[in-house]
Amino acid sequence: MEDSQKLPLFHESGIYHFNDSNTVFIDPVRVLNRSYNRFTISPSTYYPRFFESRTLTPKNPISTTVSSSPTKRKRKKRKRSSKDSRPLNDREQIALQRHQELRPLLLKAHECLLKSNGLLDALRSLRSENVSHCLKEECEGSEQCFVELGQQSPDLVVTLNLRIRDSDKDLEDSPNVYCEQRSILPAFNNLVANDTEDDAVADILNNHYIMPRESCFYMSDLGQIRNLIPAHTDCGFNLIMVDPPWENASAHQKSRYPTLPNRYFLSLPIKQLTHTEGALVALWVTNREKLRSFVEKELFAAWGVSYAASFHWLKVKANGSLISDLDLFHHRPYESLILGYSPGKVKNSDNQTKFKPLKDDHVIMSIPGDYSRKPPIADLLQEYIPGVKPPRCVELFAREVMAGWVAWGNEPLHFQDSRYFVKKMDS
Repeated sequence: MEDSQKLPLFHESGIYHFNDSNTVFIDPVRVLNRSYNRFTISPSTYYPRFFESRTLTPKNPISTTVSSSPTKRKRKKRKRSSKDSRPLNDREQIALQRHQELRPLLLKAHECLLKSNGLLDALRSLRSENVSHCLKEECEGSEQCFVELGQQSPDLVVTLNLRIRDSDKDLEDSPNVYCEQRSILPAFNNLVANDTEDDAVADILNNHYIMPRESCFYMSDLGQIRNLIPAHTDCGFNLIMVDPPWENASAHQKSRYPTLPNRYFLSLPIKQLTHTEGALVALWVTNREKLRSFVEKELFAAWGVSYAASFHWLKVKANGSLISDLDLFHHRPYESLILGYSPGKVKNSDNQTKFKPLKDDHVIMSIPGDYSRKPPIADLLQEYIPGVKPPRCVELFAREVMAGWVAWGNEPLHFQDSRYFVKKMDS
């Protein structure tokens, strides 16, 4: 398909498939906005980083260092040189080998982006779209820290404002007639659901949080996660996304979010959350070899999950360049999504659960959002999810809520704050 034909599809769906490649580009704002009716996510608040004015020519795709002053670039080179002056330990050698094997794939994917002039033109306008009416002025309170609120005010309530189509009205004659419904519910250790086909607004203290259609959140600490386990496996989940708060020096120093030691993740009840017909498990990991080894040797085994494939998220700026040098030892511009299958109880004649094979080395490119925010990639996994359609989906350690999903964590409303949204003019 030609670039001119794919761009209209990209503007509608937020996903751009490159020809003859396992590479896609995702605009998270467009993807997520398909879940909202009265609100849209503001690009200027979703993309607070990595917007540069300079453009990149496709002649030298390897020249993808961060745009910075010569002084800063020299400091980075000295740092890398100092790192290279001592022998690598065994774990670092394994990480370097893994990177070298992956490097050609990432360069080829990035080259696809640099050759797509129409897509590059579309990226440069992302941040300026739909920013006319940000809801920040409507938010009376400052940004909430739900971790602290859960400790200090465990009995805090949420006021859930739902908008329901009036069933007494003829839909053809009065398609926009709604009635309002308000519920006051416990904010913590409780499943809060917007089971309507419209956006809902959840009020906590003086802040407003926008919930997409047919979504739920369960806000609690790790000790309460077993309350999420369904009474019957037929009500379990077919897609289980996990974005653990891995121990991370950067997150700790910047106080972005509380992290947990690896051993805490061994007890996640993945088996009990799995649907009768099985589940696809998608786990985000950083490039630390310690984490990769932990996942491969301990974590998936503890969960009863069989490894299926690895996808890779390559992070770029709005001008097409990578957010950092591809070979920067401790800050490489990509993360991985490790995929595996959790068996259900339904077996075939060979007493085996049948799952669709996954191919390794899909590359997902996008401009990163705020710190640790992952792109919405559920559309790319649909064909591999076993069981019922539409699938039942849950995200563990979620920091945002997606349509059709259950979001669990100690701050699932973090990115649902109204300051991240724009109100549509006709709603």
